[in-house]
Amino acid sequence: MKAPLQLKKKLLASVIATTVVAIGAAPTTAWSQSAYATLRGKAPANAQVTAFNPATGTTRRTTASADGSYTLTGLPPGTYQVDAGAGTQQAVTLTVASTSTLNFEAAAGAAASAANATNLGGVTVSATTLTEVKTSEIGTTVSLHQIDTTPQITRNFLEFADAVPGMAFTTENGKTAIKAGAQPAANVNVYIDGVGQKNYVHGGGLAGQAGPNHDGDAGNPFPQLAIGQYKVITSNYKAEYDQISSAAITAETKSGTNEFHGEAFETFTSDRFRAETPAEADAHNKARGVSREYGGAIGGPIIKDKLHFFVTYEAKEFQTPTTTTGSTHTYNNVPYNSFLPADARAQLGPSALPFKENLYFGKLDWEPTDRDRFELSTKIRKETQIYGAGITTAPSANYNYSNDDKRIDARWQHSADAWFNELMWNYESTLDSPSAITDAPATSYVWNSPAPNDTILLVNGQDPRQYFEARQKGNAIQDNLTFNDLEWHGDHVIKMGVKYKEVQLDDRDSSTAANYFYNVGPSGTESIPYRVTFGKVNSGLPLTAVSKNKQFGTYIQDDWAVNDKLTLNLGVRWDYEKAPQFLNYKTLQPTVDAINAPSYEFTDGNGTVTINHSYAQSLAAGGININDYISNGHNRKSQKNEIQPRLGFSYDLNGDEEHVIFGGAGRAYDRNLFDVISLENSKNALSEPDIYFENPTAINGCGPGQADGQSCFVWDPKYLDATSLQGLGNGVSEVDMINNKIKSPYSDQFSLGMRNKLGDWNTSVTIARILQYNGIVGQLGNRYPDGKFYTYGTNTNQWGDSGVPGIGSLILFDNGKTTYNTQLLLSADKPYTRESGWGMTIAYTHTHATQNRLYSDGYAFDLPSIKDYPFQLSSAAPKHRLVVTGSVDAPWGITVAGKLVLETSTPRSAIACCNLYPNSVGAQGEMSAAWPVVGIPSGSKFLFGGPIFGYRDVDLQASKNFDLGRGLTLQVRFDALNVFNFKNYADTTDFFDNGYKPVYTKNGNIMGVPRTYKLTADIKF
Repeated sequence: MKAPLQLKKKLLASVIATTVVAIGAAPTTAWSQSAYATLRGKAPANAQVTAFNPATGTTRRTTASADGSYTLTGLPPGTYQVDAGAGTQQAVTLTVASTSTLNFEAAAGAAASAANATNLGGVTVSATTLTEVKTSEIGTTVSLHQIDTTPQITRNFLEFADAVPGMAFTTENGKTAIKAGAQPAANVNVYIDGVGQKNYVHGGGLAGQAGPNHDGDAGNPFPQLAIGQYKVITSNYKAEYDQISSAAITAETKSGTNEFHGEAFETFTSDRFRAETPAEADAHNKARGVSREYGGAIGGPIIKDKLHFFVTYEAKEFQTPTTTTGSTHTYNNVPYNSFLPADARAQLGPSALPFKENLYFGKLDWEPTDRDRFELSTKIRKETQIYGAGITTAPSANYNYSNDDKRIDARWQHSADAWFNELMWNYESTLDSPSAITDAPATSYVWNSPAPNDTILLVNGQDPRQYFEARQKGNAIQDNLTFNDLEWHGDHVIKMGVKYKEVQLDDRDSSTAANYFYNVGPSGTESIPYRVTFGKVNSGLPLTAVSKNKQFGTYIQDDWAVNDKLTLNLGVRWDYEKAPQFLNYKTLQPTVDAINAPSYEFTDGNGTVTINHSYAQSLAAGGININDYISNGHNRKSQKNEIQPRLGFSYDLNGDEEHVIFGGAGRAYDRNLFDVISLENSKNALSEPDIYFENPTAINGCGPGQADGQSCFVWDPKYLDATSLQGLGNGVSEVDMINNKIKSPYSDQFSLGMRNKLGDWNTSVTIARILQYNGIVGQLGNRYPDGKFYTYGTNTNQWGDSGVPGIGSLILFDNGKTTYNTQLLLSADKPYTRESGWGMTIAYTHTHATQNRLYSDGYAFDLPSIKDYPFQLSSAAPKHRLVVTGSVDAPWGITVAGKLVLETSTPRSAIACCNLYPNSVGAQGEMSAAWPVVGIPSGSKFLFGGPIFGYRDVDLQASKNFDLGRGLTLQVRFDALNVFNFKNYADTTDFFDNGYKPVYTKNGNIMGVPRTYKLTADIKF
């Protein structure tokens, strides 16, 4: 019976492998990445290989083939006793999402990195941590020891990914964000226990991490106590990773064991434990505030070796200090804010923005047999924050921000000798939304005369465009099947999967509130507003865009050990999504009629004339076919060509895992965010027109006697009630249209590198090339009657005209943002062991990236088309970045750890005006009135040649454990962040004379924190 079985396995392997190689990009996708480990190697022929974790009772077994090769898959990361028969037992530690080698023919520990004393169910043994080296992925594992010892600003577990080459974790004003290379945070995906946490509505990468301004959130995405370890893959990941085009982060949560363990902690700091920020020092006023993080966890057995539980809770409370100074500009050396009304001036000064977060996580794992494992887990995240106050925003304009994220995950894993199956069900519900604190109308004081226009101060409420509502809610089911005992010209581990998800996406872009603008000048503040911006309800469309999306994915991945030196990683995936809100949207008929009317009136500085052709013809003369953007509800199709080959190799030069060359090439598709592709609905349903009132300064041509009943009106005090504004204006103030054939963004990734084991050190050097395409961007579609984007004359010096006749500006969304990124990635890691008493990581990244538009810019209005934007130095990443972390066991039982970050200044992009750049020529041969420029602030050198380091940080921590008896241990920890109080300025001032020279603003925001001390007490049992 053995021979026919082997023949069948070989035939199946040959069919699958040949198919993967032949199609190179056949349909394949899975929706989530499993976090379990795989163990493969050589054992005696036909021996039974068993892996047993005494801490949990988990057992996996398989039978070695006739040539001794074996593979065990579906192993939860942890420490195992592995044997292939009597006298062969070895204790090894397996890491998250890894494939490691253990050969029983070799001496014990031959494939291991270093020995660790590990507690296995109450028995301390010497276990070796197996290091994954035979992979084409560019990845690094963050260990629990690094999480426990490395100093950190927040308890966001993603902060430790900062020490991985190519990654950057940033903190600004309490908000955090993580990104990879020269791509935005939105292109990252984080997988927790195999489930993607993708944000479908707004940026931020993770659901709930976009924040009130879509620039990061102050909360933690997951309780850190629940994270066991995680792996960061910056590129060339396998086919099972989906909805991603930059980094993949896959984490495994902790589970209960056969012993009860728990802990409770609190971390404390306050304004007394930190230095002033530059803004506080400039204002001579330090904001007061206390920051606390606290929580606990407990886990243990319900039925020994069978059923375990783990629960944790973490809370976070702090106050972000901020200072309201008003505009920093002056008139005749007198600050603008001196001309404000007294009640507005009284609101200047320091304040604090309180934040509160509660995080809950619970998990049950049940192994009724040594073949089956069931898991059920849930996460609840609830946070609230007062937001708003800043340099030109008074505390009276604060607003509430709430963020709720709930998830339930269920998983059944079944293992057999030759295959492993994982069935998963997931539920998610995320809602984040700002809301007003007061009903008082927002008031903006603006300096208008003499020029320039400059906001001095906002009081009493927020602009309606600040308010939104974003929700994603749905279910997913997926299945991953792995064959681990297939032979054909080598050994194959073939994994394939399929996923289906239904998720409802909601997005509201604004509110019906109002913001009134008052003109401020040398003589004081005018008594009536000259302008109001408000949310105007337009009939025919829902205020909240809703789309019940359906997502489908399938993939196949073959990890092919051709021999003991060459391993091939061959995979392909296919993703498909149906988004009804985009597909079924119908362009409003009044918009279509206005565009196609046989004639229209055109008004400029020379007066009003009748144009005897349609606006569509004017657009066509400028190279725009407006029919590409007009939807009838049937002419849009879902993208079906998201075929993504993922190919890689590793070659072990000597077959001993000491020196391994690796490389890969692949494609990865991401997705367009819903807040962009729903703009057609949201901007038409709830527009944000600017209405002007007759004013003495005649701002925007609305002086006394100039009211026209369209954009200029006579002021009436009744308009202070926002509901009375609904009858003003012509309705929609802008027309947003999306190309009917819009595509999803994607990246093509290429890499070549080498890993080396040098004594206790694991090193790696890699060249990575990542090309990102199809970023969506809004372009100004306005064109003059002759089709030109620019026109110049005595009375005109602007671009585009007023847009769609009788409606407003035309904004057209197309693919076009592109980034080319080449990186040199160097890493050296000496893992911590108890024997050596120390560990260290070194990560250096050299980046050369070019872009035609900064990834965070959703619009490009200054040139006719995104195609006209030049490729320039990317303003997404610094040229040089070095991160060093380390820990050492010091005398008297003290553990000391530190982190060093050095990076050159990140380039800044801006738009220069006024024909300063004579070579800035548009598509129609005209000199542009604006041109993209890039400059590097002071600190552009890395080691030599002038000012260095745009960002510098040295963090330290010291901790000591005290035995309290009865199994209790108290740990006292002291963190010193930014020990040397480096001023890591975040803001720049632009200077365009003789070239673009951005200069750091010395009294603005900073990256990271000022020198800060934190105290932590942690009791464990």
